[in-house]
Amino acid sequence: MTSKRILITGAAGRLGTILRQSLAGRCELLRLSDIVPMEEAGQGEQIVPCDLADAAAVRLLCEGVDAIIHLGGIPHETDWAEMLRTNIAGTVNLYEGARLAGVDRVLFASSNHATGMYPNDRTLSGDSPPRPDSRYGLTKAFGEDLAALYAYKHGIRSLCLRIGSCLPKPDNRRALSTWLSHEDFVRLIEVGLTADYVHEIVYGVSRNTRSWWDNSAAYRLGYEPLDNAEIYAAEVESIELKAELARSYQGGNFVPEEFTSRREWLG
Repeated sequence: MTSKRILITGAAGRLGTILRQSLAGRCELLRLSDIVPMEEAGQGEQIVPCDLADAAAVRLLCEGVDAIIHLGGIPHETDWAEMLRTNIAGTVNLYEGARLAGVDRVLFASSNHATGMYPNDRTLSGDSPPRPDSRYGLTKAFGEDLAALYAYKHGIRSLCLRIGSCLPKPDNRRALSTWLSHEDFVRLIEVGLTADYVHEIVYGVSRNTRSWWDNSAAYRLGYEPLDNAEIYAAEVESIELKAELARSYQGGNFVPEEFTSRREWLG
């Protein structure tokens, strides 16, 4: 693996736990950080609690690693104050800490909610402009632009992953398009830790027959997903999201929340 000393923020979360297990013993140092308790460190691991809103602490957190997998932050919709503190300021602190520490690359956990206000009949790619469906989605769109600033101006390789529905298996009809298996998630992270790029935006999605996303940029970097949500179609095709807007737009249940407009430009 090209990156030998890796920091994972948000390491106590669901995706962080998956990566902790998959990367165990495969790198020289695996530094795990979160604001909630974690299991004690194993061989080659460091547990370093850190609040991403604390710029000085984040700078220290980034010292001595060559790659950061940035999963930390609020993973759902909430008020502006919390979003600004954790997802905006926290991500700024992370990239600035990486710059000061001379980190080679950052893998940024963006989200499909950065483009959630596109209708389901649109095929998107990493080149598709953001169209966030929520304050949460907006913070991810901001993170993608922040990654570009630090890539092109400061030389930090940045891979932004617009993650879909990373679950053991799809749980509804929408997920037949958005599903990312745990195994393919690990494969995509491995590509991010080894591939040659400057700044790329890709979708975190398996090779789904019904995918809304052209992920050729990820394939070009070496991503080879092996799973396809279609094998679960008979189980979940009849499980629809309740709201019409959720069924019609790529952001699913994030779209109807606080929705106030039916302007003709929606489409």
